Amino acid sequence: MKIYTKTGDTGQTSLASGQRVSKSDDRIEAYGTADELNSFVGLLRSRMENMPSEDAQLEWIQNKLFNIGAYLACAEGEWIIPEDVAQLEQWIDAMQADLPPMKGFVLPAGNETVSLCHICRTVTRRLERRMMVIEDEKFDKSKNNEIFKFVNRLSDFWFVFAQKCGKNAGISLFLWKK
Repeated sequence: MKIYTKTGDTGQTSLASGQRVSKSDDRIEAYGTADELNSFVGLLRSRMENMPSEDAQLEWIQNKLFNIGAYLACAEGEWIIPEDVAQLEQWIDAMQADLPPMKGFVLPAGNETVSLCHICRTVTRRLERRMMVIEDEKFDKSKNNEIFKFVNRLSDFWFVFAQKCGKNAGISLFLWKK
């Protein structure tokens, strides 16, 4: 089977249901953003040498991002459950317990790993905005609220994970100076 189908040559693509839509459709934009985020997480995983438990967390997140993409493509099923949100919260709390208290707004800087965490954070926020557009237009948010909670917590995870990676590398936070 060839990888190219030529069915998208006119700017249309298929949703999981088989429905043809423009490649600029809000749903395509949303799950494309989930895919983009997943790719950045993969790049971040390549920086997790000597950090096997963190790499396992990132692999888990990648699988959840595929679940979110599946939801966005078909709008059916329970792809994220309350335990997934609770898992992110547990990891965030554990990381924060080992970090000093915040004393200002943090600039997204430090080293490549810290910067990649911040890229993941900002792409996650874009995913959240893209999801809100299609939720307002096409989906019933009350039925899929765990996905929104998960994505919101995921951006918090990236923020704290960036601090943890910086601390592990001996890098101080770069704080905003007005």
